[in-house]
Amino acid sequence: MINLSTTMSRALLLIPGVLLLQACGGSNGSGPPAQPTTASFAVTVSNLTNAQPLSPVAVIAHADGYRIFAVGTAASVGLEELAEGGDNTALLAEAAAAPQVAATASGAAPIGPAGSEVVSIEVLETELPGLQLSVGTMLVNTNDAFSGANAALVGDMAVGDELSFYSIAYDAGTEADTERALEIPGPAGGGEGFNPARDDQADRVAMHAGVVSQDDGLATSDLSEQERFDNPVVRIRIERVN
Repeated sequence: MINLSTTMSRALLLIPGVLLLQACGGSNGSGPPAQPTTASFAVTVSNLTNAQPLSPVAVIAHADGYRIFAVGTAASVGLEELAEGGDNTALLAEAAAAPQVAATASGAAPIGPAGSEVVSIEVLETELPGLQLSVGTMLVNTNDAFSGANAALVGDMAVGDELSFYSIAYDAGTEADTERALEIPGPAGGGEGFNPARDDQADRVAMHAGVVSQDDGLATSDLSEQERFDNPVVRIRIERVN
């Protein structure tokens, strides 16, 4: 004879167990984990000079505490390489190693007079609070002039918001402003770019005094009045894309 009470007892014990296993299996989920959301910015750099091509732009997204340069202090090696030779590689590497930096990006090519380029940079949305953008580029028909922006606040920008400003030319203070072709990497000179020897006695970043040129009395200069510039030298526009 079958003991019904025993059979029913076992069934009641097994059924909840099955339900429990099914519930556990469903909670593990079958879809992919949620991806972190990002925010992106389009940085447009426009060249306002007459005959000063700009080197490929460096764009750096960071928190407070990082600066590409500080007026009155010595340039880093990365800034020196950018300002003397137009190469942003070392500057971007320095930035990537800094704990405050969230992302870096580089322009694709030099920007000619009256030209512009858009550089995109992306960060995690969790890094937006207090986020700042810095930009750097060389005026290549000079010894060590550069321009850009330090720490533009962008973290509270909504999608579609824009921020525009102008920037002057700075002197890296790492190379004497001889204006000789041998020491100018741009098309007006064709000489060397970065030289690790710092022969500018100032050795500190300052506002650039401008190009003198042979047409204005500097007999040893290989630059003409065409390479002279007035401030501002660049316009920077930042747009929050998403």
